[in-house]
Amino acid sequence: MARDRNLLITLSAATLLLGALAARVSTEWFSPSLFILVLLNGGLQLRMRSLAILVGAVAVSLVYIAAVLGVRPVTPGLLVTIGFTTVLGFLMARTRGKLGVQGLRGDAMLLELRDRLRRQGELPPLNRKEWGSRVVLKQAGGSSFGGDFLVSMRHGDILEVALVDVSGKGVDAGTRALMLSGTFGGLLGSVDSFLPACNAYLHRQPEGEGFVTAVHLRLDLSTGAYEITSAGHPPVVKFDAGTGTWQVSAAKGVVLGVVPDLHCEPDSGVLRKGDALMLYTDGLIEQPGRDIDSGLDRLLGEAERLVPSGFYDGARPLVNSMSAGHNDDCALILIWRP
Repeated sequence: MARDRNLLITLSAATLLLGALAARVSTEWFSPSLFILVLLNGGLQLRMRSLAILVGAVAVSLVYIAAVLGVRPVTPGLLVTIGFTTVLGFLMARTRGKLGVQGLRGDAMLLELRDRLRRQGELPPLNRKEWGSRVVLKQAGGSSFGGDFLVSMRHGDILEVALVDVSGKGVDAGTRALMLSGTFGGLLGSVDSFLPACNAYLHRQPEGEGFVTAVHLRLDLSTGAYEITSAGHPPVVKFDAGTGTWQVSAAKGVVLGVVPDLHCEPDSGVLRKGDALMLYTDGLIEQPGRDIDSGLDRLLGEAERLVPSGFYDGARPLVNSMSAGHNDDCALILIWRP
């Protein structure tokens, strides 16, 4: 409150001084258009009531200039611009009032959340001589927030990774994804049955969170043994270096939050030298007017190019190729043994 009051006094005094200088000295050096900057500053910093007082100070200054110099310096275009700026300032002040933040702190909070999401979307460090990994997240519309997110943790030689897809896309799904990422990240590695625990959490919520699909990978980095569980998520695919082909995982389960007791049919195996696992979201294979199976076939065809170009360098072009022509959140995780 003290900061708001002091800023109001400063801006009001500057407004009245600017009006006096414009009327008595020169409108070229002290143009009435400078009131626009004052109002923008007030819209970014002041509370609603304080902003109203500042607008009154601007009005008094404009009336004084018109009384001394006539209406010539106070043109209709200037009045329209000041009126538009005033409305914009009140909108900004109201938004900040609802958030309970001042100045540009709201934008700083969003930037911090974006950076946290990016850090969270990174896999734990792996032994580069024995393992390789690549994560590609592409949100709809180029937004920093979306409905696809990754949570992961490593405890000794055990790596756990969960790729989650919240219904919706872009910023619309970003708020739910932000909340669930913290919850799912806390559950990962803390419970024996990760997806059933996530399902129980969603089922307890008083309001539905929409459709949420997820796939969970538990990988032993010392032996290469893995287990995959899925809840309504597109199937994981495995590259078998022995045959040179991509194989579709048999893991399946119901979408999270639909039934109180989630039953998953896991799939397990061993990653040997040259093998790879690919986890992805439906944004890569699902497009309007196209069958999901045909989308999966196209993905496997595009994935064939990963072998000669390398898994790391080929991941981003694969996502760009599969997502071309439609606007949806896309995520891809590749883990392989060199």
